[in-house]
Amino acid sequence: MRAAPLVLLAGALCLSGGCALWPFGGGRDPGPAADPRYGLEVADDAAVVQFYERAQAFYERFALRRVNTLATYRDEVLRDYFRSEGAFSDYYADLAQDLADAHFERNRPLRLEVVEFRLRGPGEAEVETRIVGDNGLPLRWWSTGLERTDRWERIQGQWWIVPGKL
Repeated sequence: MRAAPLVLLAGALCLSGGCALWPFGGGRDPGPAADPRYGLEVADDAAVVQFYERAQAFYERFALRRVNTLATYRDEVLRDYFRSEGAFSDYYADLAQDLADAHFERNRPLRLEVVEFRLRGPGEAEVETRIVGDNGLPLRWWSTGLERTDRWERIQGQWWIVPGKL
């Protein structure tokens, strides 16, 4: 019974002092502020902004969709991110196979996170993604995951996904 006042006192001190161990409320620590004196450059180039917006729209479109269905395969909006029908088919087949190999239930991701956008050079970029879904194997109640890196190229002013060699 004597421990209760001590616990309340410790809790009050944590709340008033901004205790880092307190698991509720408060924002996350934003970390150190960026310092332009150390080579940081603001990415205001229109091509970089276009790449970010186009890649983000593509991955948002794919999230929460079953990959191995005709509705997804015939989606004209998804096809617009590829230069040719063959490029889309190669990418789509590779993604569907990766999800099947990772035992995604019904080949449907539940969460798709963009981990990193990387500019590799003039007109070349990569997007690293993490895909999470229910495990389709029997008696596996935990989730399964897949990490992929997609290559993008800027050709004639437009960013396109370039599938890997099958």
